[in-house]
Amino acid sequence: MGIVSGLVLFAVIWSMTFLIALPIRVQTQGDAGEVVPGTHAGAPEQHHLGRKALWTTLVAAIIWAISATIILSGWISVADIEGWLHPNAAPTHGTDG
Repeated sequence: MGIVSGLVLFAVIWSMTFLIALPIRVQTQGDAGEVVPGTHAGAPEQHHLGRKALWTTLVAAIIWAISATIILSGWISVADIEGWLHPNAAPTHGTDG
C-alpha cells in the first residue's frame, strides 16, 4: 500500500465514521423547546461538531491502523477474499497462458 492509498483509505474510514457519529448526542430545536420560525423542529440546536470530529479522527486512526496492518502484513489478500466470495471459481494465479 502506497502513501496515497493509505491516505485515501484513511479518508474513507474517517468519512464513514463521521457519518455514523453525526446523529449521536444531537439536541434538536424541538428538544430545547425553542424552534426558530421557518426551520424544522428536528434541526440541530447543539451538534458538537468539534468534539465529533476529534473523536472521529481518533477512532478512524485506530481502525485505519488495524486495516493497514492487515493489508501490509498479507494476512488477508485479494485472492483470499475472492476465494471466499467465489469458492468454486478456478484460481487466477499460477497459470502460464
